[in-house]
Amino acid sequence: MSWRKVRLGDIADFSNGINFGKEAYGKGIKLISVSNFGNRFFPDYDELEEVREDIVRESDCLQTGDIIFVRSNGNKELVGRCMLVDNPPAKVTFSGFCIRARLKNIEVHNPLFWSYHFKNQSFRKAMSGTAIGANIQNLSQGRLSIYEAKVPDIDTQGRIADILFKYDEFIENNQKQIKLLEEAAQRLYKEWFVDLRFPNYEECKIVDGIPEGWTITPIKELGEIITGKTPLTIRSTYYGGNIPFVKIPDMHDVVYPLTTEVTLTEEGANTQKNKFVPKNSIMVSCIATVGLVNISVEKCQTNQQINSIILKEKRMLYYVYSVIKEIDKLLDGLGSNGATMTNVNKKKFENIELLMPTNELIYRYNELCEPFFRKIYFISKGILNAKKARDMLLPELMGESLEV
Repeated sequence: MSWRKVRLGDIADFSNGINFGKEAYGKGIKLISVSNFGNRFFPDYDELEEVREDIVRESDCLQTGDIIFVRSNGNKELVGRCMLVDNPPAKVTFSGFCIRARLKNIEVHNPLFWSYHFKNQSFRKAMSGTAIGANIQNLSQGRLSIYEAKVPDIDTQGRIADILFKYDEFIENNQKQIKLLEEAAQRLYKEWFVDLRFPNYEECKIVDGIPEGWTITPIKELGEIITGKTPLTIRSTYYGGNIPFVKIPDMHDVVYPLTTEVTLTEEGANTQKNKFVPKNSIMVSCIATVGLVNISVEKCQTNQQINSIILKEKRMLYYVYSVIKEIDKLLDGLGSNGATMTNVNKKKFENIELLMPTNELIYRYNELCEPFFRKIYFISKGILNAKKARDMLLPELMGESLEV
């Protein structure tokens, strides 16, 4: 097995995505934007927004084998992340905050292999220009073009990609299971609390437009609201401990954030003791990307982009989670549709009003949903273990350490 050095600019063409204003949104062509990345390997085409067809040139459309990078974002942890475009069901384009890499000859360079190469820490270190893999401030076509790497022949590329893809196939299938379980909980929520077809609904009176005994309640009355904060980043002794520090990139595509990119030491966390979030609290992203909802799995802290609800009554957990999942609708009254770069501060958040059924009905819903969420948790643990195994294997396969 022989490896040779290549320069990325010699084997791929690069293009920035399209720039447009708010008026460009509308029925037309699906759009990949930074908010669609998270930790995905492939785009989820069903979740993409659309822009009008007349603002998109044919050359701006993506094709199978294209690799899309986050070029620039307020959350610098996202910069440099990539996704592989695979069999788009219709025309798809990408935003100006992204860069497309299109390999010139896929008979010599395997897009799947290169996608894994770009996910390796050595690539991110090279892009950041440091030896410690600091977050990339900005990614450019020029920086990508001059990047050099050693790669094997096409057959070996395929074998390496196949080994790694088995892990991602397992991960994707299990993520689909989680999505189905979430949908089951949300369907029950909609049937009972939106369509009002809850148990014994025929016998319930409607008073002032809502069932008798139900109330309209601001979030702040459900428990304590904590807006996170970031300890001083210049103090290295504050970071690298065993206390999870949840940020928006950790919240994508999960119900339970089992791992975080950043952790705090006891010293760092204790500089802001009033910012601890206990297990089974509801964490909601409220700045930049609004509307991501997670349930904490252990005592943790979050950054200032996240508001957390420490519930007075734990038997309301899955009901409040389900209603907060509809936060884009809840925010309509605040002049927002939950789009990127919205700012929902603590005062706005804690005064969002929720429809609260009777405790008896909420507890019953919680009891029915508990098996769904318990299974989501255990599937999530399996996904985490698969990611760890893949990430341990990735640098070995990309560094000529293993024969394949």
